[in-house]
Amino acid sequence: MINNKRIVVVMPAYNAEQTLLRTYEEIPRDVVDHVIIVDDHSTDRTLKIAAGLEGVEVLGHAVNSGYGANQKTCYRRALECGADVIVMIHPDYQYTPKLCTAIASMVAYDVYDCVLGSRILGTGALRGGMPLYKYFANRFLTMFQNVLLQEKLSEYHSGYRAFSRVALEAIPFQDNSDDFIFDNEILVQMHHGGFRIGEVSCPTRYAPESSSIGLGSSLRYGWAVVLTTLNYLLHRWNLKRSAIFSGVRSR
Repeated sequence: MINNKRIVVVMPAYNAEQTLLRTYEEIPRDVVDHVIIVDDHSTDRTLKIAAGLEGVEVLGHAVNSGYGANQKTCYRRALECGADVIVMIHPDYQYTPKLCTAIASMVAYDVYDCVLGSRILGTGALRGGMPLYKYFANRFLTMFQNVLLQEKLSEYHSGYRAFSRVALEAIPFQDNSDDFIFDNEILVQMHHGGFRIGEVSCPTRYAPESSSIGLGSSLRYGWAVVLTTLNYLLHRWNLKRSAIFSGVRSR
């Protein structure tokens, strides 16, 4: 616990047999009360390895449902088991779990409602092996959203993030996409609800065994980010209502 808040780590897993154990071993169990791994019907030994980890709750999807759908299961279960702070850590070891204490503390002490581990703050992104096309796409999309949303985030696309229970319960994340754009949709929902979003600098590690979407999926994701932002603006201006924003409760 941190500040008498129950800290739950969720790990949306898919084909992570090479990195799951290493990621799990770096989770700071002195502050983390519970770990949930949700396997999205992996085709490798991810589920078997997860089942062998001590003190971990393991859930599995009967069919491959998508990255967003996996997060929905993660967050539902974390809320059900009484989490006050929910930290999502990818099991592909692209982000170090060692920062979990810092990220969770910023939420547990009510400094922010949502905290992102940013690859862009500092010099960790390119040094950690982020492909150039992903780096520049990240910078362009972030600038685009910062201007239109009037935010000042260094990036919207990190998969390392923490949420307060109050924030997640105020967001209709179940209505979001089951695909990768889920990550962006939930941040725009947080913005819409007036929730405080903070960041910490986080080194990243791109390696062959780490999961990463390809060029085609990246292009689709980028277009979806643009559409999510435009749909939000249309909703805010009362020109076109959107289900994922209509149900957001303000902070």
